Amino acid sequence: MKKVPLRRCLGCFESKAKNELMRIVKSKDGEITLDKTGKKQGRGAYICYNKDCLEKVIKTKKLDKEFDTTISNDIYENLRRDFDSDK
Repeated sequence: MKKVPLRRCLGCFESKAKNELMRIVKSKDGEITLDKTGKKQGRGAYICYNKDCLEKVIKTKKLDKEFDTTISNDIYENLRRDFDSDK
């Protein structure tokens, strides 16, 4: 039986299967994007496919802390748009 990789959501802190979470990546050049394939290179952070978790992460600036950088509101708006279209 194959082991299922677990990741923790930044919003609710629940551990879930990796494929049940949305992955956000910070690449080596500092670009932050939504990783729909789960295979992009870079530092990853995970959020549930739950609007409340996304809003909590945005409100508390958890991604800023996770990626150790300041994230602009434009990037957060892009994540909201991508989140809505990805569902």
